[in-house]
Amino acid sequence: MQPIDIGDFVLDKTKSSRQSAVFHGVRERIIDGLWAKGGKLPSTRKFASELGISRNTVILAYEQLVAEGYITSVKSSGYYVSVDLPEHYLIQTSPQTHTPHLPEFEPNLNKAFAPGEPALNLFPYTKWQRLLQRHVSRDFIAGNRSVQGDANLRHAISDYLSSSRSVVCNPSRVIITSGAQQAMIIALMSVLKPQDKVLMENPGYAQMRKSLNLLNMQLEPLSVKEKSGPSMTDITSSEAQALYLTPSNQYPMGTTLNTEQRLKIIEWAYQNERWVIEDDYDSEFQFAHRPYTSMQGLAGKIGHDDRVLYVGSFSKIMFNGLRLGYLVVPEQLVPRCLEIKDALSGDSPSHTQAALADFIMEGDLLRHIRKMRRTYKIKYHAMIEAIERTFGGRVQVISQPAGLHVTLKWENGINETVWCERALELGIIIRPLTYYESQKGDRSWHGAVLGFGNVPLEDIDRLINKLATVF
Repeated sequence: MQPIDIGDFVLDKTKSSRQSAVFHGVRERIIDGLWAKGGKLPSTRKFASELGISRNTVILAYEQLVAEGYITSVKSSGYYVSVDLPEHYLIQTSPQTHTPHLPEFEPNLNKAFAPGEPALNLFPYTKWQRLLQRHVSRDFIAGNRSVQGDANLRHAISDYLSSSRSVVCNPSRVIITSGAQQAMIIALMSVLKPQDKVLMENPGYAQMRKSLNLLNMQLEPLSVKEKSGPSMTDITSSEAQALYLTPSNQYPMGTTLNTEQRLKIIEWAYQNERWVIEDDYDSEFQFAHRPYTSMQGLAGKIGHDDRVLYVGSFSKIMFNGLRLGYLVVPEQLVPRCLEIKDALSGDSPSHTQAALADFIMEGDLLRHIRKMRRTYKIKYHAMIEAIERTFGGRVQVISQPAGLHVTLKWENGINETVWCERALELGIIIRPLTYYESQKGDRSWHGAVLGFGNVPLEDIDRLINKLATVF
């Protein structure tokens, strides 16, 4: 339990004595719930020193509080607020003054099949801890740092993206952000204004939809069909000022844009002076084919990369709690993006950036990606086998072999929201397709998204069977 700080405690001078003032002051804070049950009180010496009174005065007040049941004395440890307060206080307190009951722990958001969760137990935490420890005592990086981000990390990301995704960039075009969410907000604010239209996949990434609503921008839904993806005609005929896409593994439908489609979109953006925000989601984890070159990289080859903003993060590659992402922008947008980031959050955590730079440059990131690509491929096939064996023909997997999730479709039977609610009662998190939709459109079938990244391989069959029992 966190120790109690005296803080703004003052003696009530209307009381008959200082001892009485201490007693009633402490008692009132306990009754009002300002000092938590089980909390450790300051020592009598510290309490007296803070208030400039005699220690004996505090000792006598504490003893009276012990006698009346408001605090307890633990030998060789100190004084603590009682967990069970006096009966007369409980009777006198009205229901309106009760402190709301709060859970002792946060709800578990990482339960089985929760989408977007990598295999948290397989990350090399020991190595990561050593890298953090390497930099934690460097006072040079403990002060204010560049809003754009650690220079070594930007250099490492630039090299990584150039070699793995053919992204055309250099460290000066890379901006370190607090995850992909902040990168998307900066991208939107740097090129658009309120009420501008953004063409966005439907169903699509819910966090992007929230960002558009926050910034008071108009969302123009771009229908994504199973297997085939978005319509090129719908894109090239749009009057929207920007287009947001997850071209490598569309989330959540799991489709991929081929090179020809990507080039058509780039040409549309260039000819009409539109913007493309490319979220290269799950590009590292393709199981059926080699990844396509990023849209930004293709645009760079033909000199059109000044219309593409590239968003990425390390949440799915490493772990969600890292909260570090990046944004690659055209040179002319860098000053504006830094101005926005400075207003939103200022610089990013410096020691974590330094550790991540080493993690990338020393080859640990690439080794981890290769290991996880093999692991997720095995898990994906285990999911497919378990679903086919357990559900038979009642559901079908419509997403491609990639990433950390599978998307299910079924024509008849249980409502998708009801199934998700029943799954939660079993301690399993799955998401209905409606969660990702800005509008339902003409969809007549049901769908749900199951993440398998953080599910142990040996548990997949059992958990799929549990889901089938409430389908």
